[in-house]
Amino acid sequence: MIVKSKQKIINLDKGNLMHFIKKNDESYNGFGEIYFSNIIKGTIKGWKKHKKMTMNLCVPRGIVKFVFFTENKKFIEEIIIGESNYIRITVPPGIWFAFQGMSNNISLVCNFSNIIHDPEEVDNLDLNEINYSW
Repeated sequence: MIVKSKQKIINLDKGNLMHFIKKNDESYNGFGEIYFSNIIKGTIKGWKKHKKMTMNLCVPRGIVKFVFFTENKKFIEEIIIGESNYIRITVPPGIWFAFQGMSNNISLVCNFSNIIHDPEEVDNLDLNEINYSW
């Protein structure tokens, strides 16, 4: 089940403070690593499906559309997040996902994962292998 968690933004004169995750959050599943992915407008990254990793995704800069499908390639939902809709998406293992940059500037995706990235634990498909109209 994908969980969407509204995140707190504290507006400050010298720049905003944007919360992401706390270890007492219900969707916190431990710490493996944090990594960032840049994406430019119109570019699509995916399809990927993690076998073990739980992802916690946010977009502190720009706007990104995430699309999710079940392991059997049935549509779950699409979620657009970014500075104007600042939420964290928690994605359990076994979910196919891809994402597209929607902002005129480069968008920044952050993943706080419960395990360290391992190329052996992720499956990949070409974009045309899941029926979705970008």
